[in-house]
Amino acid sequence: MHVVGTAGHVDHGKSSLVRALTGTDPDRWIEEQLRGMTLDLGFAHLRFDDGVEAGIVDVPGHERFLHNMLAGAAGMDVLLLVVAANEGVRPQTLEHLAIVDFLNVRRAIVVLTKRDLVDDAALAEVEREVRAAIDGTVAQGAPAIAVSTLSGDGIDALRATIHATLAALPPRPAGAPVFLPVDRVFALPGHGTIVTGTLMQGTLRVGETLRLEPPGRAVRVRALHVFGSPRDAVGAGARVAVNLPGVEVGELRRGAVLGDDTFAPNAALSVRFRALPGAERILHRRTPVRAYLGAAEILGTLVFDDAAPPPAATPAGATLHLRRATTTYPGEAFVVRSVSPKTLLGGGTVGAGAVASFDAVAPDVEAVASVLAAAGLSPRTAAELGARANVREERAVEILAELVASGSARRLQKPAGYLDGAAADALAERIGASLLRRESESAWMLGTTSLALARELSLDEGFLVRFLAAEAEDGRLAARAGYFATVSHRPRLSEEQRAFFERVVVADAAQPLVPVPLDDVVGELRRARIPGIAQAFDTLLATGALVKVGGDVYRGVQIAEIRKRLEAAVRSTGPITMSRFRDAVGTTRKYAVPLMEWFDATGVTVRDGDVRALRQSGLR
Repeated sequence: MHVVGTAGHVDHGKSSLVRALTGTDPDRWIEEQLRGMTLDLGFAHLRFDDGVEAGIVDVPGHERFLHNMLAGAAGMDVLLLVVAANEGVRPQTLEHLAIVDFLNVRRAIVVLTKRDLVDDAALAEVEREVRAAIDGTVAQGAPAIAVSTLSGDGIDALRATIHATLAALPPRPAGAPVFLPVDRVFALPGHGTIVTGTLMQGTLRVGETLRLEPPGRAVRVRALHVFGSPRDAVGAGARVAVNLPGVEVGELRRGAVLGDDTFAPNAALSVRFRALPGAERILHRRTPVRAYLGAAEILGTLVFDDAAPPPAATPAGATLHLRRATTTYPGEAFVVRSVSPKTLLGGGTVGAGAVASFDAVAPDVEAVASVLAAAGLSPRTAAELGARANVREERAVEILAELVASGSARRLQKPAGYLDGAAADALAERIGASLLRRESESAWMLGTTSLALARELSLDEGFLVRFLAAEAEDGRLAARAGYFATVSHRPRLSEEQRAFFERVVVADAAQPLVPVPLDDVVGELRRARIPGIAQAFDTLLATGALVKVGGDVYRGVQIAEIRKRLEAAVRSTGPITMSRFRDAVGTTRKYAVPLMEWFDATGVTVRDGDVRALRQSGLR
């Protein structure tokens, strides 16, 4: 379903046109019917025999009620720009056209009303005038249909044009987070509070719990109606009435938002803004404004990112500071007017423009990928990406899984987050180049620490640790004992380093399983003048070539022999005592106690009172 909206100067026949198209009088108030002038929003249902349908929003044309027009214009898909053939383009025609040019309107139809009051030559002249006025706007190139609501002339042709336009429109994003700006609030006897609005996106379902802002509370959807017809679910683009039990009418007002919890109210909105020609004389770097978002009108201040306001029609970054927080979605259109007089200044969209258009083949995938790319090397959670891309969190999780599988995204852990694939690949290249250089310069090193890499690459170490862990888990890097290296790196000691350790950590032929005191090794390291000798010691410890047990250092072959004797003793006699272990190894209690504790700590043995048994994982 879509929304068709009227726009045009006062008394150009908008309401009469809606009556002729639908049989419904959109003027709801007695005062409107008596005065023959629309004061507030009116609504009607347009149906076609093949099931195509639309809600029509009729807006007031008088400039004094422009705020009401703005409340209804936000949901329009198709614009009926109404111009009386006997009067032509008037001030409100141009103002309404300028407004809808900033909003969500995707198609336009020019309707020349009061056809019966002019001849063909005058009608042709008015059409030329309208064509000139709509040049460069959303209505440029729109079909023009002349009608008379008195005689019915042209009404069938207009209906056919509306039908063709609606049928060709792509649907709004039904899977996006629910977002319903409330434009009417009333109580219905026996039912309670009813709110109505145009469902901008998402799908509403009976029984679901949503959030109403303001007042900022959870509410349950008791019932849904579309122009009097009950529905179990309503898709994006529909005019819908929602029955909300437990909510008082006095709690609500036009401009509230009914939606899920994807988006939170915000009083400072990052926006892209375009100024209207002539607005330069009013706009300053900080300009007090009336902002129109959804159905809300909120006072605020528009603050441009640059020192000076942009030229007319040039998009510029700005922050819209509002006097009260409101709920928006990325890509939502807005309009601003000056505070007094209420001159139209321009409009734009909320967010940085990462959200894909409705016409894209896969707008949600495109939007998530775009937001991820814009984040660069700042990991984002699925919830954050969903909120910024205007996608429900559960759908964002599905999309991210697809992007990770295709290599377009990278998943990090602790905490969970995602990076753009291209940004991650570029960082991985920088890390790889650094590691290769370091491995070439210092071949004896096990690798490089995250701190050293973070300093070299000017990155936050916390983030880099998460990134390196993901690279290691995926097999793109090697991670050992707190060091990171390329997967092909094999540490190689220099001849001088190798000779040093052969001399310092040497086994006594008479006591082949006795270690060397750690203090002796450290003392030799401090006295040595061999490049990289301390790092080489770390490498030997990390690779198991040397093993530190308590205050001593063993060669790896010594530990292997000790373990072999331990396992043989246990298999022979069962769980062993400390003294039995000492005898099996042929050592003293001085070395037996820390050795057995080391085997406990490394998972080779398990202690039960005064005896040890082999862990199942330790059996070979």
